Amino acid sequence: MAIQFDNESENINMKVLVLNSGSSSIKYQFIDTEQKFALAKGIVERIGMSGAVLSHTRHDGNNVRIVAEILDHTMAIEYVLAVMLSKNHGVIEDKSDIDAVGHRVVHGGESFSGSVLMTDEVMKVLQENIELAPLHNPPNIKGIQAVTRIMPETKQCVVFDTAFHIKMPPRAYLYGIPYELYKRHKIRRYGFHGTSHRYVSEIAASMLGKPITELKIITAHLGNGCSMAAVDKGISVDTSMGFTPLEGLLMGTRAGDIDPSVILYIMGKEGLSLSEAGVLLNKHSGLIGISGESSDMREIESAIGEGNKRAKVAFDVFTYRIKKYVGAYAAAMGGIDALVFTGGIGENSSLVRSTVCNGLEFLGIEIDEKKNTAKQNELSKEGSKVHVLRIPTNEELVIAMDTAEIVSAL
Repeated sequence: MAIQFDNESENINMKVLVLNSGSSSIKYQFIDTEQKFALAKGIVERIGMSGAVLSHTRHDGNNVRIVAEILDHTMAIEYVLAVMLSKNHGVIEDKSDIDAVGHRVVHGGESFSGSVLMTDEVMKVLQENIELAPLHNPPNIKGIQAVTRIMPETKQCVVFDTAFHIKMPPRAYLYGIPYELYKRHKIRRYGFHGTSHRYVSEIAASMLGKPITELKIITAHLGNGCSMAAVDKGISVDTSMGFTPLEGLLMGTRAGDIDPSVILYIMGKEGLSLSEAGVLLNKHSGLIGISGESSDMREIESAIGEGNKRAKVAFDVFTYRIKKYVGAYAAAMGGIDALVFTGGIGENSSLVRSTVCNGLEFLGIEIDEKKNTAKQNELSKEGSKVHVLRIPTNEELVIAMDTAEIVSAL
């Protein structure tokens, strides 16, 4: 299933290198935008550490694993280009075969409502937004700077996690704090996973054979990080993640929604610094915090099968919060036409999908358990008023297509 772009971008024939640069890793895909197909994909891990590894897979299954001393992001991308050029594992004959590079950037603040061509002015704004995403934007920027050094003539574009949510109305994005703090420090709900929510909502409309402008869709991106969005007529009108990716649903290691006073109380009782409190809420909470077992839903479900009561409680909290957001977003939009599950958990856990949908029949949500366990794409019962869909996400394709459309228009 391919995302439905406008006719002009649908026919663009470009080969785009998509990069997702983390603090010590770079994920990449080399995508043919005409065929909507990854010619190669891989990851560089442990950048700047001993025993760095590049794992590369070509579209025909040919793969290679390279262990090397990869000191920084520039060296990492040089290794990626080298393996893409190699005789035994490559997919290009020259670096010029890469028509453009598209970067995933987590935070665009209020400055960007869509994907943009990389310019000096854009870089300036990205750096200004570092304080909004101090863990994510700096490595994203390193990836952009590395490509600029290695391939200075190649056009680059940036695609923001936050951009899809930027049209939320003030009633959805403002917090109940003094308005001056919003204006002074940009404290508001931004939302994340926007590229995924955008992709699966477009696919849902395509599956239903209706224009997205006629649909009310709730999308649930459930992975180690989890978020939901209310997509009304193609616009994200609300989303569960907020100022940071910590708010909202229970996640693998993140607490999600919590009374702010709890944080202050814990800091006082445990003598935690601001930094330590941040680590507690982001790294040691969520599924692993409640269960004491794992942050991986597969292991949680396995532990439940073995009678682990804390694992069951963690699972119940996880699914209950999703169910609450479904109800809230149906109310926010005045109805619902489709509920979409995506992400590692959303795509693979039939138990999560079933548990979330059970009890929502009053909204018109009725799941067919045979379809659900068979992991079909349409999971709802015949005659169900609401379509329950399982849609694998493809954020890299969105980045590649946006990049191709921007660069081809120059």
